[in-house]
Amino acid sequence: MIAEPTLLSRSVQKENSVVDVSSCASVHHVSSERNENRQKTVRGKRKARECSENAKRKHSKSSNGSLGRAENEQLKNGDVEAVTLFEVVSMGRNAMQAVVDDWIDAYTGDRDSALLDLISFFIQCSGCKGMVTAEMFQSKKGTDVMSKMVEDLDEDSGEYPLIMSGLYWKRFRSHFCEFVSVLVAQCQNCVIFDGYLLNTLISLLTELSDSRVRAFRHTCTLAAVKLLSALVNVALNLSVSVDNSQRLYEVELAKMASKRASPRLDRIQRKISELQDRKCEIENMMDAIFKGVFLKRYRDVIPEIRAICMEELTVWMKLYSSVFLNDSYLKYVGWMMHDKQPDVRLKCVLGLQALYQDQSSSKMDLFTIRFKERMISMTLDKDHEVAIQAMRLLMVISQSCEDVLSPDDHKNVFQFVYCSHRPLATTAGEFLYNRSERHRELVLARVRALIHFHTENELHQHVLYLVDSLWDSAGALLKDWTGLTSLLLPHTSCQEQALSSAEEAFVIELILASVRQAAEGPPLSGRGAGKKVINTKEKKLQIDDCTKLTEHFIKVLPELLSKYSEDAEKLASLLKIPQYFQTDTSYICVLLEAAVDRHTDAGLLEAAARSYQSLCAQDLPWHSLARPSFDRIYCAAFMCLSDVLIAHNYQLQMWDSSAGTPLLYTPDPKLQKALLSFVVEHVFTSPEQDTHSSKDGRLEDLHRRRNLLAAYCKLIVHSVLEMSMATELFKQYVKFYNDFGDIIKETLNRTRQMDKMESARTLVQCLQQLYLRLKQEQDRGNTCSSRVQTYSSIKELARRFSLTFGWDQIKSRESLAMIHRDGIEFVFKGFVQQSEKHSPPYISYLTILSEFSSKLLKPDKKTIYSYLQKFAGEQVINNREESWMPLIYYRASLMGTAEGEDAISFISSDTNKQPSLSNRSRSPSVRQVNSEGMNSQQITSEVQVFNNAIYKRVGDKYHGQELFQHQDFSSEDSKVQQAPLSREQLSSSLVSDKVLRSSDEVDVDTVDIDG
Repeated sequence: MIAEPTLLSRSVQKENSVVDVSSCASVHHVSSERNENRQKTVRGKRKARECSENAKRKHSKSSNGSLGRAENEQLKNGDVEAVTLFEVVSMGRNAMQAVVDDWIDAYTGDRDSALLDLISFFIQCSGCKGMVTAEMFQSKKGTDVMSKMVEDLDEDSGEYPLIMSGLYWKRFRSHFCEFVSVLVAQCQNCVIFDGYLLNTLISLLTELSDSRVRAFRHTCTLAAVKLLSALVNVALNLSVSVDNSQRLYEVELAKMASKRASPRLDRIQRKISELQDRKCEIENMMDAIFKGVFLKRYRDVIPEIRAICMEELTVWMKLYSSVFLNDSYLKYVGWMMHDKQPDVRLKCVLGLQALYQDQSSSKMDLFTIRFKERMISMTLDKDHEVAIQAMRLLMVISQSCEDVLSPDDHKNVFQFVYCSHRPLATTAGEFLYNRSERHRELVLARVRALIHFHTENELHQHVLYLVDSLWDSAGALLKDWTGLTSLLLPHTSCQEQALSSAEEAFVIELILASVRQAAEGPPLSGRGAGKKVINTKEKKLQIDDCTKLTEHFIKVLPELLSKYSEDAEKLASLLKIPQYFQTDTSYICVLLEAAVDRHTDAGLLEAAARSYQSLCAQDLPWHSLARPSFDRIYCAAFMCLSDVLIAHNYQLQMWDSSAGTPLLYTPDPKLQKALLSFVVEHVFTSPEQDTHSSKDGRLEDLHRRRNLLAAYCKLIVHSVLEMSMATELFKQYVKFYNDFGDIIKETLNRTRQMDKMESARTLVQCLQQLYLRLKQEQDRGNTCSSRVQTYSSIKELARRFSLTFGWDQIKSRESLAMIHRDGIEFVFKGFVQQSEKHSPPYISYLTILSEFSSKLLKPDKKTIYSYLQKFAGEQVINNREESWMPLIYYRASLMGTAEGEDAISFISSDTNKQPSLSNRSRSPSVRQVNSEGMNSQQITSEVQVFNNAIYKRVGDKYHGQELFQHQDFSSEDSKVQQAPLSREQLSSSLVSDKVLRSSDEVDVDTVDIDG
C-alpha cells in the first residue's frame, strides 16, 4: 500500500526543487486552432513556446529534448513542429510511441522538469489555462493549488476536451487514453518503480478527481482508471515472469547436486523475490487508485463518470480475475445495474457479458443468485439497447450455467419474440432457437420445440411475429420448405412422426409465415416505421428465395390442397401461398377455383380472392388465365355485400322503437366509390372485349352484368347509397340501351318517386359532366377519342331524359324548371352583360338544354325566358352573330308551342372533324313557331338568320327552302316581359297552381325554379 495522497504530496515536496510549470493557452484556444488549421506556422509555434517556461528550457536542450523524436517523426510526415505533450497527443497516435520514448529520455535526464510537463499535460486536458508553479505544487495546502486552477478555469463555457463534440475530439479521447497506457507500458521496466513518478502522478490524479469542478473530476477520473488498467497489464506481465522464473527455479532445483549451480539458483531466487516485490508494489498502487478514485467516483453525480468506472471495473475483473473477480468488487456492478442513467446500466450489462463468456461463472455464483431477478427485469428496460444487451446476458448465462434460469424464467424471456421492438424480438428469437439446438439434426424435433412453445404460450397467437423473430437466427430451418412440408404429406409420415391436427395447423401457419417473410421481408405492422429499403444483394437473395419456394410449392401445393380440402381453416392458409409465386401458376388457378366452389367460409374466400388478385396482376404472363376466376370471386363478393347492405337498411325501416336505438350504418364515401368503380369496370364493358366468346358465353356474361347492375341500382333505390352515385349509370343510358336500358330507366323512375328534385339534379349533373369532359377533350385536340361521348350522343341522352318525364307536365313542373334554371346559370356563370363581347364558352350547352323545353308548360316557358333575359340581357338576346346561334335557338324553343316539337341541334358530331362546341349548329326542324310577345317582323328576322347560317354550313342542299314558318300573333295579354327580372321577382311570380283550367291551358301562375 502506498501512502495517502497528502503524504505523497509531501514526499514530492522534499525531493523536488523549486521548479516552475505553466500551461499553454487554454484548451479552447488550442482546440479552435486545431479544428481550423492543423498546419500551424512556425511563427505561431514560436509564440506558443514563449508561453511555456518548460518548453523554452526543453527547446534550449536540443540533445535530450523531451519531444525531439516526436518532432522529427512529425516533420518527416510533413507536419509542423509540436511544442507540448497536449499538442503532440492531439496530433494522433502515429507519434504516440515516439512521444513517450522522448519523455522517458527527458525524465531520465531531469525528472522534475519532465514530471511537470506530464502534470501540465493533464491540466491542459482538463481545459485549464492557469499556470501551476513548483511553489504551488510543493505547498503544504493542496487546496491552494486547486483553488488557483479553478480560478483560471473557464467554467462559463462548460466545455472541455472530453465532452466537446466533433470527430476531432472523439479521437482526442482515444489518444488520451492510449497515451496513459503506452506511458505505463514503456515505463514498466525502468522508471515506474523509482518510487517517485507513479506516487506523484497518483497523488495528483486523486486530488483532481475529487475536485468540485466537473472538468477536473471527469478528466482525472478517466486518467486514473486507465492508469489502473495499465497497471493491471503490468501486474499480469509480472505474474507471467514470476511463473516462468519459478518453473526455471524448479527445473534447476531438480538437477543433481553435482550439476546444480548454487549461484544460478540464488540469482533465480533473487529475481523471483524482486518480481514479487514489484508485483506487490503494483498491486498497492492499484489499491490506492481504487480506494482514492473509484470508491469516490462510481457514485458521482455525472453519469459519464459513473459509466467510466463501471466499464473499467469489469475490464479489471476480466483481465486480473485473481484479484478483482470476487464478490467484494462484483457488488458494485450489481448495485449500478439500478442506476437511473441507461448508459451506466448498459456498461454494467456489457461488462457482465464478457465475464460470463470467460468461463468464470463459478466465481460469480453468489452474485448470480443475488442479482438474477434484476438481470431478468432489465429485459423490460425502457432503453431498447439496455434491454437487448440484458437479453444477450441471459443467453450467455443460460449457456454457461444451465441451472440458473428456471423454466418459468425461460418462458417469460421467450415471450419477447412477440414484442414490437424488432431487435429485441430477434435477440429473444435467437435465445429461443439456441435453446433447442440440441436437436439441430432433426427438423421434426426443432419444429416440435417451436410447437411446444407456441401452444404453451398464451400471450400471442400470431405465427408471423414468431417467424420474424426467428428469421435472423433460424433462417435455414424456416426456409427448409422441403423438410417442413414433408411433415404434412401422408407418404412421408410414419407412426411416431405423425402430427396432431393442431400441430399440422401450426406447421401450415409456420410455412405460410416463412413464405411471406422470404418474399416480402420485415417489417411487420408495429415493427418499424416503414418499409425497409433493401440493397442489391438482399434483393437478389429475395428473388432467389421466391424462385425456390415457387418451384417447390407448385409441385407440393396440389397434394396439400387435396389432403386438406375439407378443412376450411387449413385450406385458407394454404390458399394464401400462391400470392408469393413468381412463375406461371395457371394450374394453381384451377385448384383455387375448385377449393372456392366447395366452401363458403369468409376467411377462405378472402384468402382465395387475394391469391387471385396477385396472380392476375397486369404485368404477369398468366394474367388472362386467372382473370375469369378472379372476376367470379369478386362478383360474388359484390353481390353478397349488396345483399347485406340492403338487408340492414330494411331492418332499420322495420325497427321497433321500443327495442332501443338501432345500429346505424352508412357506407363511407370510400366504400361508395369502390362499389361504383366496380360496377363501371365490370358492367359497362365494350363489346369488342367479348368478340372471342361464344353466343352462350356472351348471354351468360350479359346475365351476370345485368345482375350486378340491378344489385347496385337497388342500393340507390333503397337509399343505401346517395342518389348522386347514379350519375355514372345514367351516362350509359343511350350507349347501353339495348342491354341495360330497362334497368336504368326503372332506376330513374324510382329515384324520381323518392325525390323528384334530387333526381333532376342528378340528371343535370350527368349532362354537365359529359359536356365538360367533351369540351376538355376538344380543347386538347382529341376530337376522335373513344373515351368520351360525342355531342350528338349527349344531345340524344338529354332527349331520352326528357321523354322519361311523360305527359303529366303538372307533376314535373318544378323539376323541369330547376333543370332549365341550373342550365342557364351553368352557361352564363361569370358572364358580364355590358363588358363581354364574345359568347360564353359553354353556350352550346343551351342546345342540349332545349331538349327539355317541350316539356314545359306555356306559362313556365315565359318565366324561363324572363330568367334567361336576366342573365343574357336584351342586347345579347337580339344578337344575330353566328357564335350566339345556340342562344337564338334556345330562345326559339322557349317560344315554340307546336305540340311535339323537337329541339334543334347546332352541332354535328357525327363527322370525324368536329369544330368548337360554341360555334357549331345545324338546321333546326320546327314545324311552326308560335312566339308570344314577338311580332312577325322579329320572327322573320330570326328565321332569316337561321337560314343564312344553314346555307353557309350545308351548301345548296336546302337552298331556297324556308326552315321556319311564321304567323302573326296579336294576343296582348300574353306578351313576354322584356325587362330583366330579379331572382326575388322570379320567385314571387312562380306560384304553383295544380288545377288546370282546360285540357291544354293552365293558370298563369308558375312553379318556383329557385327552390
